[in-house]
Amino acid sequence: MTKLTAQINKKLIKSIISFFVTVNVVFFAPLNCLCFEYKREDAVVKAVRKVSPAVVNISSEFEVSKRINPFSGFGIDPFFDSFFKDFFDPGLERRQKRTSLGSGVIIDGKRGFILTNSHVITKTGTITVTLKDEREFTAKVVGADPDSDLAVLQITSKDPLPAIEMGSSEDIMIGETVIAIGNPFGFSNTVTTGVISAKNRSIRTEDRVFHDFIQIDASINPGNSGGPLLNINGELIGINTAIYAKAQGIGFAIPINKAKRIISDLIQYGEVIQPWIGLTIQNLDKRLAQYLKVPGNKGVLVKEVAKNSPSHKAGIHDGDIIISIGTRKIHSNNDYRTALKDSSAGNTIKINLWRNGKALNVSLVAAVFPLDLAGELAYQLMGIRTENMSSRKPFAYKITAKQGVIITEINRQSYLYRIGVRPGDIIRQIDEINVKNLKDFEGAIVKYRHKTSVVILLQRGDQGYYISVKL
Repeated sequence: MTKLTAQINKKLIKSIISFFVTVNVVFFAPLNCLCFEYKREDAVVKAVRKVSPAVVNISSEFEVSKRINPFSGFGIDPFFDSFFKDFFDPGLERRQKRTSLGSGVIIDGKRGFILTNSHVITKTGTITVTLKDEREFTAKVVGADPDSDLAVLQITSKDPLPAIEMGSSEDIMIGETVIAIGNPFGFSNTVTTGVISAKNRSIRTEDRVFHDFIQIDASINPGNSGGPLLNINGELIGINTAIYAKAQGIGFAIPINKAKRIISDLIQYGEVIQPWIGLTIQNLDKRLAQYLKVPGNKGVLVKEVAKNSPSHKAGIHDGDIIISIGTRKIHSNNDYRTALKDSSAGNTIKINLWRNGKALNVSLVAAVFPLDLAGELAYQLMGIRTENMSSRKPFAYKITAKQGVIITEINRQSYLYRIGVRPGDIIRQIDEINVKNLKDFEGAIVKYRHKTSVVILLQRGDQGYYISVKL
């Protein structure tokens, strides 16, 4: 009986084990798979699924001409190119199309506004926007700001457009996970992840310095430029940019809180309106800072306060030392200009001053620069006074231009006078702005007043000259 019982028990145990294995395979295995799949759908997957429809591909076609030199294959010195240009048909040109690829993100589905980088749409002709669902639209440029590398486009659709949820870049943390989405090398909706490596980075390029960038450890390739940088919740905290050509294994993004003010100006005015508070400042000499016992021996000196300006009304005096604006410490003229760019006309600005050995806090409301002061500003910056082309004053040079502004007076101590510019010369262009009349000239002076230099197109008789002028 003992052997028989043992055999029965063994068979019973095998049957029980077989039963539970069968039940597990039939009933519980699918649940195990579902749980496993659920665990794979982490926060990154959810964020990407949520945002991807609002990420767009931006392509643009523009034509460039390349002159065909019939003797280029004979090893002739390039010095003679100008000779051949004079003697051979200028129609011997090859028209070539170039396609610029970049990314963007829809920030307003109702109005069709798309945020991207300014350099993505440089030299553009027709701009085409392609959504993830393969819908294509022709976009128009609402406004672009090269100084911040941001631009706003607009598309029109009968059907609803997806849009991204705005986040905040004020509370970002070093080491937190971030997600970048874009179209590197034309591969649409490519996702990369990384962490925030640093905040408030400054990047120097060939022609300007960009401030307050977010640095991440994910590479940003040209096609990623203009795409969104997300936090783990899928909220927009930055716009990726590939302006730093030397970056390898790192990337940079424009903080969304900085971008919000620029977006507002671009949509409302088509350009960024620089706030005016009415101060002329200069860097603070270290010895003077020590003598005045300025905290940290750093700040900028108020050289002049414009009458009836916001600073004048707030009680700021000549000789005051600006230590900080808002939360930004001011150590140089560049810091001062950068701090102002963080505000808009109508915003309240808090300024920390040092006067007579004591700290002083003032608040003022920034304004728009008054155009009636533009003429005097031009004289301060460039040493010239100008009038419309209707001026009847006699000049040494024959006036042939029909558009532009004519220089009627020039400061003999100015750079322009030293290089030979004289009354009667005509200004036709300042940087990207074509100067047709005095209004254009004054608008350009106001717009570029915070730049360190501008390029002007000067005409004398039938000859035109490009001149770089320090401001």
